[in-house]
Formats: sequence, structure tokens, C-alpha cells
Amino acid sequence: MKQDAAADALFESNLTLPGLRRGKVRDVYPLPASGRSDEPPRLLIVASDRISAFDVVMPTPVAGKGRLLTELSVWWLRYIQARGICRTHLISTDVSDIPAAAFGPGSTPREALDGRIMIGRRSRVIPIECVVRGYLEGSGLKEYRETGSVCGVKLPAGLKQCDRLPEPIFTPATKEEGGKHDENISFDRACELVGGPLMEQLRAVSLAIYLEAAEHARARGIIIADTKFEFGIPINPDGSDEGDQPILIDEALTPDSSR
Repeated sequence: MKQDAAADALFESNLTLPGLRRGKVRDVYPLPASGRSDEPPRLLIVASDRISAFDVVMPTPVAGKGRLLTELSVWWLRYIQARGICRTHLISTDVSDIPAAAFGPGSTPREALDGRIMIGRRSRVIPIECVVRGYLEGSGLKEYRETGSVCGVKLPAGLKQCDRLPEPIFTPATKEEGGKHDENISFDRACELVGGPLMEQLRAVSLAIYLEAAEHARARGIIIADTKFEFGIPINPDGSDEGDQPILIDEALTPDSSR
């Protein structure tokens, strides 16, 4: 466990589990099967205190950031599922559900992970960032100033920075790996990449989540200007897809994925 001067900051986790994938903020470990026939393949997602900006990880973490991100994301995932908008990957947030095999000599202790973890359903990631914009800002503002559109969606003339849009728009992006920046694309291009029926479904679900969440937040004095969602197809123990219905994965509606 690498820590900075702030005693509580967790820069990275180290568990004795194979298959670690370290992202900009989260460490992801495949969990071994417990032998239960009704248990789906699972991932352990640990939110560190790393800070990234423009796809660069900063050397100094912020103590407690990972716990706050986890608390926010878990709240929204449960909110979305409770309202029947869509299924999510979330199975548990209980550190006691992490197998003892994860805690070998020199590993991050179990108590250091309390409040930082999600155990989620393993899924085949759909390689499209599902972005919903309710206000004009960021790369959408830049594209609007150049073309009057965002990702092929024509917008009214005369809009200014941070203006609320007449209605939220769905503006997909590629999901890039290796530190590359995601690229805004048209809906038609997204359909070419992963299929039209699937994209129609993802657009409808993404807009439904945003509308519900934005209204809930607005009533409490918070504007969700835009946000991105990731979806996947759950997999079975044999590696096959569990049908064709996508579920919401990763995080939801935190400051790391929303403006």
C-alpha cells in the first residue's frame, strides 16, 4: 500500500488476486469463483485516492476521495435500480465479502478497503461512452461553436456557454484505452460500431437515467450539466453472454463522470 504524507490516503491497492487492472482511479480485480452454482462471475472494484486530470494521474492523492466516490456512485446505482430504469452491476459493498485469499503477506489490509469497494457483476464492456448533455459546456460547446451541432445533433442558434439545452441530448463517444482521449462520434457511427438496436436501447436508457437523476438533483440545488455512463452485457460462468440486455457498470453520476 503506497501512501502519501496524509496518513489515510490510499494511492493504490495491492491484493493477492491475479488479473489486476489498474485504471486512473480504480483498481479492478477478478474475484475467484466460490463454487456456488448461482453465483455469477464477479469483479472487485477498489476506488483509490488517486487524482487524474486530462487522463494524467497526479503524484499526490487526496485522502478520502475514493470513499466519497464510492458512496456517491453506490447511492446512484441503487437509486437507478430501485426505480426500475435498468439493472446495474452492483452486488455488494461489504468488505467481508472479499475472499481471505486476497489478503496475503504485504497486501492492503481489509480495513483499509472499507467504504472503498464495489463487488460487481462481470460483464462484456460495450465500447461506447454514453454521454448525455443537458447544458452546453466542454467539448460540446467547442463543437457547437464550430458547427452548430454536437455529435451530429443540431442545436438552436445563439446558445451561450452553460446554457440549458431545450432538451437533453445523447452524444456518444468512443471508449479509448491506454490514456488516449475519448472521441465524440455521431449516433450513426456508434450504430456502425456496436449495432443499431443496441444503441437505440442505450440511448433510451441513458436519457431516462439522466432525466430522473437531473430532476432529483435540481430539486436539491445541484445542476448535473452532463454525464457519461458505461454499459456491459453480463457474462455467465462459462464466459458466454447472459442474453442481450445491457446493465449499467462502473460508476454513476459522480464528479469523476459528470459536470
